Amino acid sequence: MTKEDLREAYPFGLACAPRHEFVRFQMSSGTTGTPILNPYTESDVRQWTEIMARCYAAAGVGRRDVVQITPSFGLFNGGFGFHYGASNLGAFIVPIGAGRTHLQLQFIRDLGTTCLTAIASYPLRLMEVARGEGFDWKATSLRVGIFGAEVWSDEMRDRIESEMRIRTYDIIGMTETGGVGMGIDCTARAGIHVWEDHYLVEIIDPETGRVLPDGQAGELVVTTLSREGFPLIRFRTRDITSIVSRDRCSCGRTHLRIARITGRNDDMVKIKGVNFYPRQVESLLMKEPGVGNDYLIEIRRVQGADHMMVTVEVQDPADAGLSRNLQRILRDFLGFGAEVALVPLGGIEKAPGKAVRVLDRRNES
Repeated sequence: MTKEDLREAYPFGLACAPRHEFVRFQMSSGTTGTPILNPYTESDVRQWTEIMARCYAAAGVGRRDVVQITPSFGLFNGGFGFHYGASNLGAFIVPIGAGRTHLQLQFIRDLGTTCLTAIASYPLRLMEVARGEGFDWKATSLRVGIFGAEVWSDEMRDRIESEMRIRTYDIIGMTETGGVGMGIDCTARAGIHVWEDHYLVEIIDPETGRVLPDGQAGELVVTTLSREGFPLIRFRTRDITSIVSRDRCSCGRTHLRIARITGRNDDMVKIKGVNFYPRQVESLLMKEPGVGNDYLIEIRRVQGADHMMVTVEVQDPADAGLSRNLQRILRDFLGFGAEVALVPLGGIEKAPGKAVRVLDRRNES
């Protein structure tokens, strides 16, 4: 099954429960054209609540914690998923939702927030505003961050943990499969546990559809085992990962583990015959001293040839040595030259919601 199949069935053509048993629905984010609606029965909400509580537990969060929920409470599934799980644990919930960054910081400080939930790029915005305010992360009770909905590199994770002084956890899931909470990594950081009693996962070759052996990277395919309103059979997620292990983890959990998502089929960038994912560029940039947390890749057609510009936030935009070094690093990785523009920290305009990393303008007139 593909997203196109689900869109063609809008609104409830593939629903598998009587309409009067639906108690709510969520809608996929980032969709252009016909949206994808996922209707939930009471049983589906209970299932969602259970797996989200498991995710919190894997991150060491319990009833004594104060959980600040920054994803939106709306058609996007994140806010409600984090709420259901935290409510099941009996934790104190700060349901602030998206935006209002200054108030987010105030609540982290004043309400004793111990667990922050967010889309993966939002901590970067919090850190940026915190630096401007002189906000002291050491003076807070924050210890856990649970982030997802976007691909984020290990280097970005290290930066967030270092500045915010927390331990982060990578959570996965999507509206189509029932929402956030399909899996999460644990303290061992040896892969993301997928809750196998609720989800059957396979890795396939995205070109041929052939099931790949464990350890080989390909596209994640999911079959939902316990969803009533909108069950899916072999749904192609477009996420690129691999099965790391089916053995018992050192944390004690026996659910299989997949690698952190490296990208999506539709996120792959192809320039001059070279394929790469934005996360790969992010990893290279974040390793360099003086480089900030945000960047933007722009691709244009110049005199019939592809041209790539990478705008990077840095501490010193006048550092010619850093500019040359970044150009060399990108050339070594890509095999072709890319222009690099250095801008001051905060110099890249931030779009609301998920971070925009690539602007492909090759088809613009």
